[in-house]
Amino acid sequence: MESRSMPVPDGLAGERVDSALARLLGFSRSFAADVATGGGVTLDGVVLGKSDRLTAGGWLDVTWQPKEPPRIVPTLVPDLTVVHDDDDIVVIDKPVGVAAHPSIGWTGPTVLGALAGAGFRIATSGAAERAGIVHRLDAGTSGLMVVAKSEHAYRELKRAFHDREVDKIYHAVVQGHPDPLAGTIDAPIGRHPSSDWKFAVTADGKPSVTHYETIEAFPSASLLEIHLETGRTHQIRVHMAAQRHPCVGDSMYGADPTISAKLGLGRQWLHAVRLGFRHPATQQYVEFSTGYPADLQHALDVLRAS
Repeated sequence: MESRSMPVPDGLAGERVDSALARLLGFSRSFAADVATGGGVTLDGVVLGKSDRLTAGGWLDVTWQPKEPPRIVPTLVPDLTVVHDDDDIVVIDKPVGVAAHPSIGWTGPTVLGALAGAGFRIATSGAAERAGIVHRLDAGTSGLMVVAKSEHAYRELKRAFHDREVDKIYHAVVQGHPDPLAGTIDAPIGRHPSSDWKFAVTADGKPSVTHYETIEAFPSASLLEIHLETGRTHQIRVHMAAQRHPCVGDSMYGADPTISAKLGLGRQWLHAVRLGFRHPATQQYVEFSTGYPADLQHALDVLRAS
């Protein structure tokens, strides 16, 4: 067990416990919430919950059991497809249920574990458990990802994503019909005020821009093509839910479960269909594309037949 005792800094007075611990001790917010939920946080001897607020001048005691750092475990993931491979990059079509990299609390397969299991050598840049990762897809989102194999590729691709020089095109089926049928959602995204795992449009969030266009309309849903200008966590899901058009199947962000059941969906209908960027070695523009996986195609067929 590890512990820390200290007075509450003036700058953290009024902060939620989980947010304050993340800032004060360098925890992830989810781990800070787990510590508080487990009774590991007291203020002047009183046990606090994760959403309680700190008060100025109080004495804070925090006790926690350190977690094992995440590590890459070589794993065979038959459904993960290599779309392109050269000395600098590997582009993969990620199936649903696979995370980009290991993290505390995730026990399923990862892209890095699958690549290691297939014998790929990846760049060592970045944190050990995220080596070579320059962008991510949610575990529940399928589609194209690029992973850096060389250190030069890692630097170039990180810069390109940061400078918004990468074309990230998704297809999504959302509930209802967006009005207008094509447009731009420019709304900041931050942590959800009452949920550890969700995000939301918040006044103090990070700038987030999503461009969308309706490809096909059905009686209860629409197929959209989406171009991400920024790359916030859950960005498409949050922005569409904020417009009252959540991705079909996305129970976390308010999708109608009856529609999900009708379409046989156990996850959000969201797929990264195209990815374009300047190749880090040649500086020539390259673009990769992929089709829909079976579960999303089935849902689309049901919609078209209704």
